[in-house]
Amino acid sequence: MTNVKIVTDSSCTMEKDVRDTLNIHVMPLSVMIDGVMYPDDDQLDGETFMQMMSTAKALPKTSQPPIGEFVSLYDELGKDGSEIISIHMTKGLSGTVEAARQASNLTKSKVTVIDSDTTDQGLSFQVIQAAKLAKEGKSSTEILAEIKKISDNTKLYIGIATLDNLVKGGRISRATGLLSSMLNIRVVMNFTHGDLIPVAKGRGKKTFDKWFDSLKKELKELPNVHQIAISHADAKELALEFKEGLQELFPEMHIPVLQTNPVIATHAGKGAFAIMYYVD
Repeated sequence: MTNVKIVTDSSCTMEKDVRDTLNIHVMPLSVMIDGVMYPDDDQLDGETFMQMMSTAKALPKTSQPPIGEFVSLYDELGKDGSEIISIHMTKGLSGTVEAARQASNLTKSKVTVIDSDTTDQGLSFQVIQAAKLAKEGKSSTEILAEIKKISDNTKLYIGIATLDNLVKGGRISRATGLLSSMLNIRVVMNFTHGDLIPVAKGRGKKTFDKWFDSLKKELKELPNVHQIAISHADAKELALEFKEGLQELFPEMHIPVLQTNPVIATHAGKGAFAIMYYVD
């Protein structure tokens, strides 16, 4: 039986013990802060990055992994005849998945590259389940079918406390950003197919609280919520509030609350959060 190995990129936020136990291979992106390039790996944890970003002279810049690094990783993982499934954040945010595709055409190994159509812990839903199935000895065909199912049934909401980073990064217009900064407007958006679709906006934290009430109603009406996850960018207190409310609905579910990775934090900015879930 051919083994299957799972690769993802560092935009995939997940618990490190889960990553290590399931032998998930993570290709780091890079983050440039004031002219210094840092690999987005375990040496640059989310908390440290948030401190560095707060004192940086300019918004950090993120860059995808070089194609050659993907080729080297694929060659090494496939030495024993293993197949590789490489699952990455949506092309709407990064060229990482395209770099992986180009590398898959250059490596000696058999590689299937997947655009997850999401990121952060939404991406981890696909990666973790794929790795669990690989560990059970499932075929690549079976794993790919499960990845597709999870992708089709995942929803990701992102809340932005300040639009400064989205404006600086060119994600939204400067006029909108200026207006929002002046009025202390907070926004919740549905991240779907690479686009940010606003679903709630208003002044102050009550905007997030009101939206969260609607999210709980949404989840109550769904029959088979398999997993919920919460990420944040230096907004742990708010994230834990959300977890408490969700744990009341799903008392037996493990709901990870994690500091997001530097790649996502760069664009989302301080105080941002994301709540993701998928259904069976």
